[in-house]
Amino acid sequence: MIRPVLIRPAITGASPSAVSPAINPHRGLFSAFLALAVAALLLASPARAQSILRDAETEQFLRDISAPLVEASELEEGNVDIVLINAPSINAFVAGGQVVYLHSGLIEAADDVGEVQGVIAHELGHITGGHIVRRGEGTRAASNISILSLLAGIGAALAGSGDAALAAISAGQRAALGKFLAYSRSEESSADAAGARYLSEAGISGRGSLAFFSKLQNLEFRYQRRQDDDATFTRTHPLSGDRIAILRDSYERDPAWDTPSDPELQARFIRIKAKLSGFLADPNATLRDYPVADQSVAGRYARAYAYHKSAQVDLALAEAESLIASAPNDPYFLELKGQVLLESGRVDEALPPLRRATALTNSEPLIAAMFGHALIATEDEANYPEAEQVLRASVSRDRFNPFAWRQLGTVYAAKGDMPRARLASAEQQVMSRQYSQAIRSAQAAESGLPAGSPDWIRAQDVGLQARALLEEQLERAGR
Repeated sequence: MIRPVLIRPAITGASPSAVSPAINPHRGLFSAFLALAVAALLLASPARAQSILRDAETEQFLRDISAPLVEASELEEGNVDIVLINAPSINAFVAGGQVVYLHSGLIEAADDVGEVQGVIAHELGHITGGHIVRRGEGTRAASNISILSLLAGIGAALAGSGDAALAAISAGQRAALGKFLAYSRSEESSADAAGARYLSEAGISGRGSLAFFSKLQNLEFRYQRRQDDDATFTRTHPLSGDRIAILRDSYERDPAWDTPSDPELQARFIRIKAKLSGFLADPNATLRDYPVADQSVAGRYARAYAYHKSAQVDLALAEAESLIASAPNDPYFLELKGQVLLESGRVDEALPPLRRATALTNSEPLIAAMFGHALIATEDEANYPEAEQVLRASVSRDRFNPFAWRQLGTVYAAKGDMPRARLASAEQQVMSRQYSQAIRSAQAAESGLPAGSPDWIRAQDVGLQARALLEEQLERAGR
């Protein structure tokens, strides 16, 4: 099941409008870069919320391909998350904590699992290098230059020389931007080197990493990005050609250079790409890329989602049944069939495949949440105890699933357990950034639960969390 979920952004940044046009009236490329750079330095307003894609199969795949790299980086595996963002651009980033964010467009652009592993290795290099934490070092140096130039400009203006004032300010801003971007490029080079080391220690060839940098370079050529030395001034990253030249020497000397990609991981990667295409792309585009003549697992997978997306239920089920026939114990094929049936209104028929998928994955949280939803959707109270069981198992392993909390709250309300229903609502409301409602729900839950019980303590914790986040939200709004 692929489900988009809104997330609260982990980083903040000012709008480019925070840069006053009175400082520099020119509207060229440099001004645009300056606006973005200063905006990043100000950190004044919350970034726009983005949606992430939650899918059990994809998340397990990302954990598996990153595990040897996390081990090589000496980070704790359980503390590193790989998150897929619903965005068509070819991008990846870290934004504090031990979380690597990948855009769905990056998965679409990659042809080999090694390319994705190369990107993850690079982003882990940012984490181990403490680049987000240390970003203030670069911004402080740039800010000092900018402030000094502003003071010089003010002095020139008071002396009656408007042109000299503008020149002083403009030169200072350019120096500040150059300082900041040079710091950023230094971090990128450091992350490249660390990523190469992690790939080597994990026994993964750097061929994929180089292939992906070549894709980035082709994009630079396509969009006519300058490749000369002067072009580096306005870039946060080194030129892709320079990165390839530096890394190629390191990769080719590595013992893992001729090691092929793991065939099992590559096969899973092709499945993931097809699944994402079926879910995200226009159904006509998916059917063009995966025509009926393509009877591979990936082809059938992509078409099943495309057919389901276009409400062709019988065709979607036919593809799902074909996949299950080829692998009867594949939980993700069973999940697919259950999802198609459930979302087509055939709830009772959806229960067996979803129950089986839940059992095969030992109650994987996302699959268990869908199964619990299906049990509730039958509107048969005899199914509610099982729904409560699987949903409690889901949220115990993954508390950050507002959909599962909403379903669990429905079960509690149906059985008359309103304190726990309100606690489930509070959990969901915090994740949905409804902090005032979460505070009220947590207070109502706390007043109705046995004092000192685990749920009573959790209600207090959720209430405190909601208050802290509400205060943070109001403080940002006040700025």
